[in-house]
Amino acid sequence: MNVCGIICEYNPFHNGHKYHIERTRSDCGATHIVGVMSGNFTQRGETAIMDKHKRTETALKNGVDLMIEIPVAYSLGSAEQFAKGAVYLLNALGCVNTISFGSESGDINALKEAAGAVLYAQESEELTAYMKEGLNYPSALQKAIGKYYTDDVTETLACPNNTLAVEYIKALDSIASPIKPFTVKRRAADHDSIINNPDQDILSASQLRKMIEAKEDISAYAPKCDLSETAHISNIETAILSKLRMMNKAAIEKTPNVLMGLENRIQRAVSVATSLNELYFLVKTKRYTLARIRRIILSAFLGITKNDLQILPSYVRILGMNGKGKEILAETKCSLPINTSLSQLAETSDNAKKQAKLEARCGDQYALCFNKKRPCGLEYTAKPVILD
Repeated sequence: MNVCGIICEYNPFHNGHKYHIERTRSDCGATHIVGVMSGNFTQRGETAIMDKHKRTETALKNGVDLMIEIPVAYSLGSAEQFAKGAVYLLNALGCVNTISFGSESGDINALKEAAGAVLYAQESEELTAYMKEGLNYPSALQKAIGKYYTDDVTETLACPNNTLAVEYIKALDSIASPIKPFTVKRRAADHDSIINNPDQDILSASQLRKMIEAKEDISAYAPKCDLSETAHISNIETAILSKLRMMNKAAIEKTPNVLMGLENRIQRAVSVATSLNELYFLVKTKRYTLARIRRIILSAFLGITKNDLQILPSYVRILGMNGKGKEILAETKCSLPINTSLSQLAETSDNAKKQAKLEARCGDQYALCFNKKRPCGLEYTAKPVILD
């Protein structure tokens, strides 16, 4: 058995994801694949367009064998925090040999070199100095690396999937994991790209979400999936603005990744903003990326705090499996409690109870993101996806 892990969001699952899985099986020799996926909210600071169980079902029908969930605090974290939580869970399973990820580079040695460069630059005085000049973190990091490394290293870090790949490698190194990194070169559509007249079989997830929202047919670009109910952050826009208007600066400052007085800017902006897009625009500066602002706003609304990211994932929550997934579970030597039931996982430790309560609370808000609102408590009652 050669178990390979894939860190994913599948928002939605599309032909590019299927290609990645196929290449992982053919080139990496994976016999079994375990996915670790964002749940209700994604690393872009948005709601998942389909609920996690529907995304799990599509993935299980298209090459993934076992799906587990990234806790919400980590799924809404920075690239470094997102990678840390996901890698920690895969490592905890005790049976994963390799992590496979897509990259623009396709060169694992170049990505390893870039990971070393990032670690060096993060400790440098230049990084702090560039950020004080007003550069956002990615730009400051890239400029600091450019001071010590050749152009090919900085060019590697200029691409979004390469950046995530580097964070996965760093996360593996930080816990001395025996899991080996493996990369598949991205094919066709770039990350977040929008093609006006698409005539290829792979489009970015961003473009597919826009097509879904416009009720356009995506069947040429994605395996068949259930789009009968989709979630949209616009359905909770007023609730988000209302919650933030009631938060004081001290409460906003406790939100993950709020630094350098950003709480002041957010409080001023939310007092006049009448839409989420206006709020993002008013908070945005050269120093902060739009994705970071979206994550912060959503985390503040959901009540996620910096303390929540001080606790490593305390359990492995199974979202679904097929027959091969059951074989993976039979081989696990998991160092964490593992179960399909959130209520049972909540009883395994104090930290598990805290994380489960946060997951359930955020799930109750996600339930309002559908046109047909859903009730509270679904995180505790939802059944895992089991396929033969």
